[in-house]
Amino acid sequence: MYTYRKRSYINIPMLLRIIGWLLIIEAAIMAVPCIVGVCYGEGSTLRFLLCMAVTAGVGFALKSLRPKNRDMGQREAILLTGLTWVILSMFGMLPFLLCGTHFSISDAFFETMSGFTTTGASVLDTLEGVPHSILIWRCIGQWIGGLGIILFTLAVVPMLNTSGGMLLFNAEVTGITHDKLQPRIGNTSKGLWMVYIVLTVILMVLLAFSDMDGFDAICYGMSTMSTGGFANSDLSLGRWDSLYIKIVMTIFMFLGGVNFSLLFGLAKGKWRGIFHNDALRCYVWITLACYAIFTINIIARGMMNSYQDVTIDPLFQAVSILSSTGLTEPDFHDWGAVSVIVLTIMMIMGACAGSTSGGAKIDRFIILTRFLRNEFYRMMHPNAIRTVVINGKGTPPAILMKTLAFLFMYIIVITAGAIALMVCGLPLKDGFFCALSAVSNTGLGTDMTGIEGNYSQVSDMAKWILSFLMLTGRLELYTILLIFTPGFWKK
Repeated sequence: MYTYRKRSYINIPMLLRIIGWLLIIEAAIMAVPCIVGVCYGEGSTLRFLLCMAVTAGVGFALKSLRPKNRDMGQREAILLTGLTWVILSMFGMLPFLLCGTHFSISDAFFETMSGFTTTGASVLDTLEGVPHSILIWRCIGQWIGGLGIILFTLAVVPMLNTSGGMLLFNAEVTGITHDKLQPRIGNTSKGLWMVYIVLTVILMVLLAFSDMDGFDAICYGMSTMSTGGFANSDLSLGRWDSLYIKIVMTIFMFLGGVNFSLLFGLAKGKWRGIFHNDALRCYVWITLACYAIFTINIIARGMMNSYQDVTIDPLFQAVSILSSTGLTEPDFHDWGAVSVIVLTIMMIMGACAGSTSGGAKIDRFIILTRFLRNEFYRMMHPNAIRTVVINGKGTPPAILMKTLAFLFMYIIVITAGAIALMVCGLPLKDGFFCALSAVSNTGLGTDMTGIEGNYSQVSDMAKWILSFLMLTGRLELYTILLIFTPGFWKK
């Protein structure tokens, strides 16, 4: 078993060695878009090979380091997690710079970070004419980032099982608490990834039976299961306008918002966890409530033209936003102010902890509401002793305080991000909405970044701020913000 020994320094050589492994893995994954480029006869293939060579070269150089001490503690885990997402985005943006998208460095980093964090915001003015190799690279980035870059590495690099693997696991995986499903953290990671891969393949096969061709089925399978939402067409799903596609994607977007530990247990025949999980029950009820509100709003505004307008369309939209996938119905922007208010609440809330979705997570709001209920009860019964019960178990005070602090910090980060964006020239409404969209990893825009525009409209400085907000939201605030505290760097 790994035991943590206190040190007065941060083990930088060990961090760089692990990052080297990650860059080698990223270079290997770049082979997929290279093959796609060859299949479609695209001239960007050689440039993709150059990106592979540069990434692999740096990776092997860092991997060759031989640190004297291979111990990793809490500080190394936090720093490595943040550095991994930034450095892999820096190398992941090379194809956007070299392979026909004509991006600036700011645009390329924004697009890559948006993909890895499964935010789905884009600076591409149009998807028509974009090389297939770039389209699939965007979706691969979302798919890898959906369950987590570090979690992927824990599954394929056995070395990390004895080098603070549990610390890395806790630093990246979303949620309040993190349970090991297997004795070794590597086996836990493999189990979660196996569930993720199986669901993705099933989705791809189902989409292949629709009007989509094989390439689109693969891309939308990855972007849907990761709840990222990158599209292959300017019309998004409106390109097919298929009831079958909407139903299939609604089901798998919903599954993407479920705690993958529960899905892993379900795959092993453990049904009890599914039926006794408070967050999953709330997820179902919130989805149905939002669906009902959307439906009533559509009927009240006289926008019902077919049965789909009050059946699959509002349900698709409710699941898409709550799971932070961010795909929208073409006429969603005409649904009125009530729908926008509900949409904003859903973006803040997100789906279940331990899923691929963004937002603050339903689990935390359950703790908040039950804590408030207990406080009201204690006002009437001062001597009463009550605890916050989740899944039939009491919540320790430390977890409760951490949850309340997280929700408070969540509001602060969104507000600070909005102010920074307004300094960069965004209007008040756009600033707050874009900050919320970035932190919640939903990727929706409004007005200048919405249906008639995209994030190419904002300044370069705003793109860097949004990239930081996307990363901060994906790693649930503490992992990134701790690095900027003086206490983190003290001996």
